Amino acid sequence: MPYAPVEGARLWYEEAGSGHPILFIHEFAADHRDWEDQMRFFSREYRCIAYSARGYPPSDVPSDPKLYGQDFAVADAAAVLRHLGIPKAHIVGLSMGGFASLLFGIRHPEMAVSLVPAGAGSGSPRSEQAPFRAASQARGDALIRQGWPGEIAEETGHSPTRIQLKKKDPRGWAAYMARLSEHSGLGTGLTMKHYQGERDSIFDWEAELRRMEVPTLLAVGDEDRPCIETNIWLKSVLPNAGLWMCPRTGHAINLEEPAAFNAALSAFFSTVERGRWRLG
Repeated sequence: MPYAPVEGARLWYEEAGSGHPILFIHEFAADHRDWEDQMRFFSREYRCIAYSARGYPPSDVPSDPKLYGQDFAVADAAAVLRHLGIPKAHIVGLSMGGFASLLFGIRHPEMAVSLVPAGAGSGSPRSEQAPFRAASQARGDALIRQGWPGEIAEETGHSPTRIQLKKKDPRGWAAYMARLSEHSGLGTGLTMKHYQGERDSIFDWEAELRRMEVPTLLAVGDEDRPCIETNIWLKSVLPNAGLWMCPRTGHAINLEEPAAFNAALSAFFSTVERGRWRLG
């Protein structure tokens, strides 16, 4: 199995296709498998890489809480690209991965052809940050204690921003739930406590974001309430960003509406690669 060495762990990754590279960074309640629709579609013309984050088998699950957090998430993405000899790629992330993709653009702009932060921003508004952090600590403790099968998975799959997938695609939702039940309680619990529960507010990065010129496509579902305010704000501060809002769609936008998501990204990548994204 292919692994990329990173600080304190090894990350399992998979590749498909050839051409310009795309790196996919998954969300908290997912792993590399949740990018399958994108890997199949884009590998026709691109070199696609998806990996499982630290704490998500078959990647290593460090037991040291100090080996989790937003700094590791960004450094790991860069390390995977360096391991594969890729100097620059399109960076696509969902939710927790979308957060990482934005921070990647701040810290490693020279390695990003473009950014697609999808469904990013939960817990970032000032009024929501403290309760979000407290809830993340409690959820992380519960995951470490009891793991995913049962109550936590059912609550996640039926949450207000994920129930849309079940309504639209029951078969796809069932597959998602099966994957969810296989996650490491320890790995995801430590991720929830020390990445989700300790990360910055995106609003903290305003000065850096206003200077960031990497072409960016913000993607969000119009029923993904915790993320809408942050994405509208991001559109107002990022100098080279567009905002795509998918109607009747919740948080797992790439799973709910893969055809629309893939089409939006395909058009964006093409425009960026032709040097036509930024007008003026």
